[in-house]
Amino acid sequence: MSTTEERPPEPPARSDRNHWYWLLLVPIIVPLLPMLYNGTDPTLWGIPRFYWLQLLFVVLSVVVTLVVYRQTRGR
Repeated sequence: MSTTEERPPEPPARSDRNHWYWLLLVPIIVPLLPMLYNGTDPTLWGIPRFYWLQLLFVVLSVVVTLVVYRQTRGR
């Protein structure tokens, strides 16, 4: 029997330290800004600003997530 033990190979360095991930803070921070909700005007097809702004934030989140995914996926 050998007295020397073989060590398992070192795992590769983490590659999740990419600057693109900071962009994911945009869909989190922007809906938290109260000045965006202060008022009912303008209305869009009779819908107050609060409601159509929420839908816009959903679209913004999808777009930002898609951009970050495309820029950070492995080749």
